[in-house]
Amino acid sequence: MSEDKMAELRKLSDTAQTVSGDDEDIRGRDVKARDGEDLGKIDDLLIDPEENKVRFLVVASGGFLGIGQTKSFIPVDAVSHISADEVHVTQRRDDVAGAPVYNPELVAERDFYENVYSYYGYAPYWTPGYVYPAFPYPPR
Repeated sequence: MSEDKMAELRKLSDTAQTVSGDDEDIRGRDVKARDGEDLGKIDDLLIDPEENKVRFLVVASGGFLGIGQTKSFIPVDAVSHISADEVHVTQRRDDVAGAPVYNPELVAERDFYENVYSYYGYAPYWTPGYVYPAFPYPPR
């Protein structure tokens, strides 16, 4: 993907696409920070429909029955490993808490994604030399 072009990302739940197997669908799994703290649950996956790749985890935390939840995007690059019921990321809980928060008005904006990648310390997927991580990681 060229530096000038970025695919419009979509929530997997808003598409007709599916994950190849139930064991590979990580939506609904708990997300754990590298310090072992709970971060929330994977609410959805943002996919790049042009390349058919997951780009971000949409993590929901707080709230009750979906009311008052905070949603954050975590680049798929931050996933350290996946188990049967948890997804582990390389960031600490405080790091994720300070990340740019989901804003439906901004999610189509390239600058929003650049800010998220920059915050977590990863190069955006549309930059030259980007290498997609080996996702999903094998269960441990």
